[in-house]
Amino acid sequence: MAYQLQEINRRVRTDVTEFLAECDENYAQRVSLAADKILSNLERSPIVLLSGPSGSGKTTTAMKIAEELQRRGVNSRAVAMDNYFLTVNPQTAPRTPEGAIDYESPLCMDTELLGQHFTALSRGEEILIPRFEFARQMRNDSLGTPLRLEKNEIAIFEGIHALNDNIAGRHPEATKLYISARSNVNEGAALRFKGTWMRLTRRAVRDYSFRGQEVAQTLAMWANVRRGEKLYISPFKGKADIVFDSSLPYEVPVMKNYAVPILKSVPEDNERHDELLDLIASFEHFEAIDPALVAKDSLLREFIGGGSYKYH
Repeated sequence: MAYQLQEINRRVRTDVTEFLAECDENYAQRVSLAADKILSNLERSPIVLLSGPSGSGKTTTAMKIAEELQRRGVNSRAVAMDNYFLTVNPQTAPRTPEGAIDYESPLCMDTELLGQHFTALSRGEEILIPRFEFARQMRNDSLGTPLRLEKNEIAIFEGIHALNDNIAGRHPEATKLYISARSNVNEGAALRFKGTWMRLTRRAVRDYSFRGQEVAQTLAMWANVRRGEKLYISPFKGKADIVFDSSLPYEVPVMKNYAVPILKSVPEDNERHDELLDLIASFEHFEAIDPALVAKDSLLREFIGGGSYKYH
């Protein structure tokens, strides 16, 4: 699916508040359809596996699905699969073609423990969700969180590798969801903004604002992130029961406020500077939207901050 630049700019100029509300409602409808599918499968399994590439909005979507299920009388627990990373062992860790540790690889995940936990939760047994300390690159089970599902409760396991055969294959009864920001923005037939640029922009803005990471660092990591997506994530999206797009037609006009200044700060000798110039030029096609107009529960708040959800 592609959005049309002319229509986006027209709505920004004429009815921006209604435009934002309409986009958020369309996303809420996708969340509702996902809840329908989860509930229809509840008798088979209380496990939901939610996958998607970096910057796709998995965390917010998982929380929104949990809210929708709660409205229907079904409690759900969101479980971040990042906590199932194995403690990094430089001797055995998977490597990129360049020789660095490949943190995008599913071999970094404790798939055996995940399989055990899927089975235990399905039987009504208690598990201890581990805690991975990223600062120390190690798992600390002493900080784990106990979890047992009561009748008609659901656990949503969210992570980039959730649909990988080594994970989803251990519990094929689970409901499987795949989320990505995939829509381009066109002007007629001409491409003005790539869908992959939406995810790169989301990540660059979030990393800069909340993780103390310069855009140049995000760009340096992005090539391996994209390589990992093509190898480890995208090949499994066909396993999903529901695939939906997390892009919002209003997000480029909002992100313009955040992204352009930090993108312009990247030194000219950066090896991806030509692509940066293309990206900066693409933003210029869009009318800007004041971020203050963005709803507090918008998915976009995961990346720009100021929202009603708490992110860890």
